[in-house]
Amino acid sequence: MPNEITLSELLRQEAVLTFPAFDNDTAIDLGTLALGIARERTLPVAIDVSRNRQQLFHAALAGTSPDNDQWIARKSAVVYRFGHSSFYMGQSTPPGGPSFYDRFMVDPKEYAAHGGSFPIIVEGTGPVGAITISGLPQQADHELVVEIIARFLDQRFGKKAL
Repeated sequence: MPNEITLSELLRQEAVLTFPAFDNDTAIDLGTLALGIARERTLPVAIDVSRNRQQLFHAALAGTSPDNDQWIARKSAVVYRFGHSSFYMGQSTPPGGPSFYDRFMVDPKEYAAHGGSFPIIVEGTGPVGAITISGLPQQADHELVVEIIARFLDQRFGKKAL
C-alpha cells in the first residue's frame, strides 16, 4: 500500500507547483510530456489538459476505455469548482462524516473527488485549468500528475518545485 499523503502535503504541492504563464502551447507541451512518460512506463491511462474548461490536449493509451474520459470529466469538474486537486478534496472529507457529495451537495454523476486531477495555477492569477489522468488507482494517478508537473516546470522554466 502506498504511503498516505497528508492534507498539508497536498496543499504544499498546490502552493509550489505553479506556472509563470500558461497558454495553449504550454498545455500541449505539458500533455506531450505526460504522454511520453505514460508510454515509457506502458501505463493504461488517459491524459487531459484544459484551460478555462477548453480541452487543449487529450490522449488515451491502450488499456483505457470511454469510462476513463468520464472519470476525467468528473475529476476535473472538482478542480474547476473548488480550485484544489481532486485528491485533496476527496481526502479532506472526514471519515465517518457526510460524504463529499453530501457535504458539498454535488452530483456524483458530475463530480469525482478521486485522485488524478490537479489545478493549473498561474502565479499572481490562481487556478486557470487542470491536468487530469485516469486509469491507475487514485493515489497513483495523483502522484503521476504531480511528478509530471514538477518535471515540466523544471525543464521548461528551470523551476525546482519539489
